[in-house]
Amino acid sequence: MSEPVLTIVVPCYNEEEVLPETIRQLRDLLQQLIAEQLVSEQSKLLFVDDGSHDTTWTIIYKASLRYPEVKGLKLARNAGHQNALLAGLFAAKMLSDCIVSIDADLQDDISVIREFMKKFHEGYEIVYGVRNKRDTDSFFKRHSAQGFYKLMKAMGVHIVYNHADYRLMSRRAVEELERFEEVNLFLRGIVPLLGFRSTTVYYDRKERLAGETKYPLKKMLAFALDGITSFSITPIRFISLVGFVSFFVSLFFGAYFLFLKFNGYTQTGWTSLITSIWLLGGLQLIALGLIGEYIGKIYKETKRRPRYIIDLDLFNFPLPLPVNHVPSLGEERKSVDIQKRNR
Repeated sequence: MSEPVLTIVVPCYNEEEVLPETIRQLRDLLQQLIAEQLVSEQSKLLFVDDGSHDTTWTIIYKASLRYPEVKGLKLARNAGHQNALLAGLFAAKMLSDCIVSIDADLQDDISVIREFMKKFHEGYEIVYGVRNKRDTDSFFKRHSAQGFYKLMKAMGVHIVYNHADYRLMSRRAVEELERFEEVNLFLRGIVPLLGFRSTTVYYDRKERLAGETKYPLKKMLAFALDGITSFSITPIRFISLVGFVSFFVSLFFGAYFLFLKFNGYTQTGWTSLITSIWLLGGLQLIALGLIGEYIGKIYKETKRRPRYIIDLDLFNFPLPLPVNHVPSLGEERKSVDIQKRNR
C-alpha cells in the first residue's frame, strides 16, 4: 500500500511575526514523516490567509515559490478562523488522503502529527488532539474554557473535552463534512456528529512563540454563544421554565396578598413592587434577546451567503510551469483530478 498524501492546513490571520518559523518547523516535520514513510512525497502544507492586513500573504507567496511543498490560499476578506479552516479543508480534500488542521501560532505540539498518522494507518478516520492540561492559560481563560465545556455538555452538545481545532480527518470525513450546508457551522460540535471511527491523542500545549492571540475575550464569548445556539435549544426551554416558575410563584404570592387584604394586614410596599417590576422586566429582555439570537441565525441561514470567497488558490491552481517542464506523476494526477472536478 502506498503512503497516504497528507495536507497540513494552517489558517493565518496577521501572523507575520511567527509565520516564517511555523513554515520552517512544519517543513522539517513533513520531511521527517516522508523519510519515515508515514506520508507520501506528494504531501503539502497549505497556509490559508484569512484577509490579513500585514505581510502574511507575502510570506506565504514567497515560500510557495521557494518550496514546492508549500502552498497558499488567499481569502478575499476576513471570514473568521472557522471559515478559513473550512476553506483550507475543502480546497485540500481533492488531492489528499488525510488532512491535519493546526493553528499558525505553534502552541499545539507539531510532533503529535506523527501520532496522528500512526492512528490513521491503524484505520482511524478522525484523530483529535486533546490537551493534557491548561497550565499555560491564564486563570480566567482556564476556568472560562472549562466552564464552557461543562455548559455545552449540560445542554446536550457532544464535544471533545479540551479539544480545539487540532485534528486529523480523512478525505471521506471532510467530504461528509462538506455536506453540512449551514452557515453557522460549529466545527467542534459537527465533527463528532460524522460518526466515523475516531480516537484521541494527548499533548502538552506550548506558549505562543510570537505575536498576540487572535481570540480576545470578546471573540471567545461570541464563539461560545455561537456554539451553544447552533447546537442546542436548551436556553429557549430554560426561558420557558423560568416563565412557568414565575407564573406559579406569582399565583402563590397573589393568594398570600389576598389573604392579607381580607384580614386587614395590607401595607403600602414600594420596595417589593419596584423589585418585582425590575425583575420581570429584566427576565423579559433576556428572553427577547435570546430568542432574537436564534432568529438572527435563521435569518443568516435563509440568505445562503457563501462562508468565504477565495481570491487566490495556489493549491489547486499553482503558478505556471516553464515551457520545457516535464510533469511528474503527482502533477499529472492533480491535473486529472481538477479536470474531473470542473466537469
